[in-house]
Amino acid sequence: MEHIRNFCIIAHIDHGKSTLADRLLEQTRTISERRMQDQLLDNMDLERERGITIKSHAIQLDYIHSDGKKYTFNLIDTPGHVDFSYEVSRAIAACEGALLLVDATQGIQAQTISNLYLAIEHDLEIIPIINKIDMEGAMIEEVADQIIELIGCKRADILEASGRTGQGVPDIFTAIVNRIPFPKGDVEAPLQALIFDSVFNSFRGVIAYFRIMNGKLSKRDKIKFVATGKEYEADEVGILRLDMEPRETIEAGDVGYIITGIKQSKDIKVGDTITQSKRPCDQAIVGFEDVKPMVFAGIYPMDNDDYEDLRDSLEKLQLNDASLVFEVETSIALGFGFRCGFLGMLHLEIVQERLEREFNMTVITTVPNVSYWATLKGKDAKRILLQNPADMPDVTSIEFIEEPIIRAQVITKPEYIGNIMSLCMDKRGILQNQHYLSPTRVELTFEMPLAEIVFDFYDKLKSISRGYASFDYHIIGYQSADLVKMDILLNSEKVDALSALVHRSKSVTLGRRLCEKLKELIPRQQFVIAIQAAIGAKIIARETISALRKDVTAKCYGGDISRKRKLLEKQKEGKKRMRQFGAVEIPQQAFMAVLKLND
Repeated sequence: MEHIRNFCIIAHIDHGKSTLADRLLEQTRTISERRMQDQLLDNMDLERERGITIKSHAIQLDYIHSDGKKYTFNLIDTPGHVDFSYEVSRAIAACEGALLLVDATQGIQAQTISNLYLAIEHDLEIIPIINKIDMEGAMIEEVADQIIELIGCKRADILEASGRTGQGVPDIFTAIVNRIPFPKGDVEAPLQALIFDSVFNSFRGVIAYFRIMNGKLSKRDKIKFVATGKEYEADEVGILRLDMEPRETIEAGDVGYIITGIKQSKDIKVGDTITQSKRPCDQAIVGFEDVKPMVFAGIYPMDNDDYEDLRDSLEKLQLNDASLVFEVETSIALGFGFRCGFLGMLHLEIVQERLEREFNMTVITTVPNVSYWATLKGKDAKRILLQNPADMPDVTSIEFIEEPIIRAQVITKPEYIGNIMSLCMDKRGILQNQHYLSPTRVELTFEMPLAEIVFDFYDKLKSISRGYASFDYHIIGYQSADLVKMDILLNSEKVDALSALVHRSKSVTLGRRLCEKLKELIPRQQFVIAIQAAIGAKIIARETISALRKDVTAKCYGGDISRKRKLLEKQKEGKKRMRQFGAVEIPQQAFMAVLKLND
């Protein structure tokens, strides 16, 4: 056990985590040159296309130290985007140390600070590394000063490396051996293993990834999941190389996988403890907090017959993405579907894309929204959770509505402060603090409603700061606000999937823009379509799609005008009837149009 080191790589997005992981694999010869490729651990097509890590990836490396001893490294590469911070927290729970990467050209960013605090909470040994020192714009000493100020370490503790060229990687290996503590655990104690991830394999069922805290686990052992109380036999146990490598026994301190033949995804829970049936442990390991979704949206199948297939797909996806939560929901416009909770808009986008690619599901996504609390009037004044605008009770019975408030942290260059402040004020933000980290970097802290940052805030922030602003946030509580429910009506019929809870001050502008957008997207029919935005019975905006007119007189050549007139009158009567019975087809783009209103 003294020769085992468990560590993860944490950093802001695009600071070079996956590239450094590639160099660590290359220099320990874990992977042959033939199989080597960039972003090796990112095994999803989606990760490669976008150049981001979505899933944490665990892999075991063997390293021969200068003293001739062989060490086993369990490395976990983590995502950097704020939407996947839950992945990072799970990776941290399985480690004793963390490599904190900071880009030499950008310095400390918002996610750097956020991930660092996560690691410190879990008492991890932090090894700060300045990455990308081979770049032209590298500010090594400036960044080193920022790190010293943030962590309070010595200059000698900070390593310098380049993930691209491999410079400084041997020093990292030495630091891992000397500075990260080896795992503490008793091999002879009852088995305690923490599940930190799982994946569904269509041939082998559910594969759980775990870290053994105490005891040992062998093939054919009878095991028990503490949270669910279910018992199974370990068909296969092993370690995680690039491919899974079976082993007869895995001991305390190791990271590995287990296959038990579980077919039902709900039988296994990330954060659960594995123990032996004959000799169970006294208590479960304190796993991670339950995930708190930030953004909610309805996901519906294109065809109602695919409802059960969609349920199966979401359950399998949930195994691989523990931060996804869903429950059954029905809509008048779209039929049966699911109300899904996501950590942010990128997370929603990724889930939608994975459903299409991995499970071949074509889905309709409704307008995303956040959850609110409504306090009712009267004797039985109770608080109810509104996760959907359709859940909103009658306005007369509501005392007040509370919306979630976040503390947002923006780190940027001083020249962009004015633009960023105007953006945050426009989003109902209140400036709490302004702190200069260095002469060229400033940290702004705002309190603002979560609903305001859900859609396009991050994109706008990046564009007004030319990509130099980094952003991080966390929920601090709920606050009462003047919110109203805005309905969209098509020919006087409500489309519940397009309803939204909005702030009263922005309702008219939003309603008008949404009606204009729908006018562009909804195809013309042979009857007039009225698009209206309404708050209760009050119409606040209207657009009209004029009717297509079929040329019924085309077949008339020559002859009396009265014949043409007769045909036109007949057409008019038919149109009246159509308006009465006509159903309006709403394209998929219309549901996502709300997100792109500011384009």
